[in-house]
Amino acid sequence: MPRILDVESSLLLLELEPPFDQRAVQLARRRMAKRWHPDIAPPGRRHEHQRHLQAINEAADELERLAESSRGGSVSASAVRASAAATRRAREDAGRRAYENEQRARAAAEDRAKHDPFGARVPDHSVVHRYARCVSYPEWGVGTVTGIYFSGDEEDSQQWARVRFQVGVRTIPAGSLQFVDFSQPDPAADRVQRFMTAAQHALAEGDAELAAQRLVYARDTEPDNPAVLRLLTAAFWQAGNLPAAGRSVRDWARVETDRPTPERYASRIYEDMGAIDLAADAAQRAADRAPADASAWERLGRLRLRLMDREGAISALERARLAGPSLDGLLDLALAYHLAGDVGAEVSSAEAATRIDSESRRAWSTYAHALARTDRLAECERACHRALALGGDEEVCDLLARVAAATPRGLAERSAA
Repeated sequence: MPRILDVESSLLLLELEPPFDQRAVQLARRRMAKRWHPDIAPPGRRHEHQRHLQAINEAADELERLAESSRGGSVSASAVRASAAATRRAREDAGRRAYENEQRARAAAEDRAKHDPFGARVPDHSVVHRYARCVSYPEWGVGTVTGIYFSGDEEDSQQWARVRFQVGVRTIPAGSLQFVDFSQPDPAADRVQRFMTAAQHALAEGDAELAAQRLVYARDTEPDNPAVLRLLTAAFWQAGNLPAAGRSVRDWARVETDRPTPERYASRIYEDMGAIDLAADAAQRAADRAPADASAWERLGRLRLRLMDREGAISALERARLAGPSLDGLLDLALAYHLAGDVGAEVSSAEAATRIDSESRRAWSTYAHALARTDRLAECERACHRALALGGDEEVCDLLARVAAATPRGLAERSAA
């Protein structure tokens, strides 16, 4: 059987309009390849994307060869119409032969049914669906099927459809179609998955506001779905809608009462809103749910510092120091002890920071300033030199000058009488 894919079908497959040239075909190939690449296919649909992309490439190759051999490098609309007419005539002939074969087969079946009334017969059902969704791109919504087409030969025949969505007409492999039966209720799980997939596509395209709108429908379907609430919180946050993000993260925290993740999100969202007290309370809950997470205690300590709660900051930062000391955590702890007036603990924390990262200028600078409040001036001078060796700092230079001026001078030996 000859290939049915003609010029007109190739244009439909590539979503092109005549006239066209090689450049137009190349651009359409790239656009469709980006849309139907197997690497972005949903789970279980990779084979459909791969077969559809193969049909697209074959159609593009045929159109490029036709454009290259045409006069002026362009194929006119009249040439496309002529090719389509010839193809339709060939299809009519093939259809007439198929109809004759079907009539002969039906007559043979009637004869068999007449003389073999007890034979096993399976009725032939033919159901045509008009409305469908695209599994790969559910955000397109429900579309109307305007045509079903085939490409390839009998051994490797491929079926695809032209579907009219609200966003426009799209060419879709048949395996990615999900026909809609409006007489049956839509399962909640399927509806949630469609909106989740659509929201993820919107986030990938950088449209967080659209993603949030789609996720609201998923949340209304399953209000206690933690995956939906988490993605909805992130979408509202990225869209800059902080009040809505705060409400969403509270719903998420009420669903997942044993995990620290929603409280971490809540802490950051409240901090962006300027509600430092609420951010600190959420950070406290996150740290209580993950007591071995040093970063959670460090964040709590920094928020307590912003609230001028020195004792609370020291307590949280000491917990972080026990769980897993870090350079930033120790420097924040040194600052908290400095504000509390505990010079000895400040020096100890700054010194520990220099041991963790001996190449940190910040650590040596903090250590030098802490030593300057003690009588260990020689060590302070060495710390200043170390900090300056790692990078210039005017404050450290001024401190070094003051320490050098305050360091007692040794008396020179008296000359012999």
